[in-house]
Amino acid sequence: QCTDGYEWDPIRQRCKDIDECEIVPDACKGGMKCVNHYGGYLCLPRTAQIIVNEREEAAAESTSGRNNVIRRTPADPHRAPPNPTHQIQCAAGYEQSDHNVCQDIDECATGTHNCRADQVCVNLRGSFSCQCPPGYQKRGDQCVDIDECTLPPYCHHRCVNTPGSYYCQCNAGFQLASNNHTCVDINECDANNPCAQQCYNILGSFICQCNPGFELSSDRINCEDTDECRTSSYICQYQCVNEPGKFSCVCPEGYQVVGGRTCQDINECETTNECREDEICWNYHGGFRCYPRNPCQEPYVLTSENRCVCPVSNAICRELPYSVVYKYMSIRSDRTVPSDIFQIQATTIYPNTINTFRIKSGNENGEFYLRQTSAVSAMLVLVKSLSGPREHIVDLEMLTVNSLNYRTSSVLRLTIIVGPYAF
Repeated sequence: QCTDGYEWDPIRQRCKDIDECEIVPDACKGGMKCVNHYGGYLCLPRTAQIIVNEREEAAAESTSGRNNVIRRTPADPHRAPPNPTHQIQCAAGYEQSDHNVCQDIDECATGTHNCRADQVCVNLRGSFSCQCPPGYQKRGDQCVDIDECTLPPYCHHRCVNTPGSYYCQCNAGFQLASNNHTCVDINECDANNPCAQQCYNILGSFICQCNPGFELSSDRINCEDTDECRTSSYICQYQCVNEPGKFSCVCPEGYQVVGGRTCQDINECETTNECREDEICWNYHGGFRCYPRNPCQEPYVLTSENRCVCPVSNAICRELPYSVVYKYMSIRSDRTVPSDIFQIQATTIYPNTINTFRIKSGNENGEFYLRQTSAVSAMLVLVKSLSGPREHIVDLEMLTVNSLNYRTSSVLRLTIIVGPYAF
């Protein structure tokens, strides 16, 4: 039985030192070199040079190139030099060296092992071992693949087993981290921004959104213009014009856009009055017209603005209304009916008189009705809807009689201008 660090040499029949640097895998760490020593080994810097004195049977000086170790074996004066012709017998797995000592046979290097092609040969002192490569395990005499994907847990999302190894895969929207095991989210918005307009990253994916006035297309990536004009026929009062990402409202000639959607009449009499000096400008819905400042016709004479009187001194005037007053008004097209539109009233009231009102002319199609509201007034009612643009001239007559059988009449000539639109 030998002391620790030695083993029995059956050839020499004595204990010999064990070279731990040969049999201990990776004996020294951190870049240190292993130096065998009697009964043990040392870990020294690789740049160190060690001189070891050894007593052997023969006096010789040899230099080993491994690890810069110089071994000196001085001669023993009390021993006779060995017989150089004596051949020693080595055990199985050893062979005689040039120095007539038994040294290990590296069966892995010489190819004298019997390991299978799918195995790895590992040399041992006096023997060898057949092992499986990394990623394989021994099952009987064969090496079979280790399915790392069945062991907990190698991969964050998915594990793919391969012969002797494995690799990890991530779900869509993720990528492998630097450790090749963990999956981290891909920020698609920063990587390549697949969205046409706005991109929002979410865990494992992304969503696209569109600017106001656009909507997502069926591919959920591109944006299509929203045709606001098709969504409602009431979005604009007159006409809607679609534009990329928005819309605008336009109005017909004679109107202007108010509040973005409503049409308002332009008073051309205040902005672009094109009437002559002897004319007055009358604005109506969607336009204007010029009327003479003196509308009187023979035998009438102008007494005040828009009022014509037939002189009693003229014999012709005895069969004509005493006065004709000219009035103008504007209504929108297709106005709802019935609708009160104009009130006529006596300007002079005489005692013991009776006033009656009637539509003298201009109501051939029955669009109007005159309703007397008091002894001195009446209301013109629109009973049929009118479409413009058009002009109606209606004569409203007030007939006055008294108890002495005095009879006179006055006419209000009302010009009604119907605009082209209902606004």
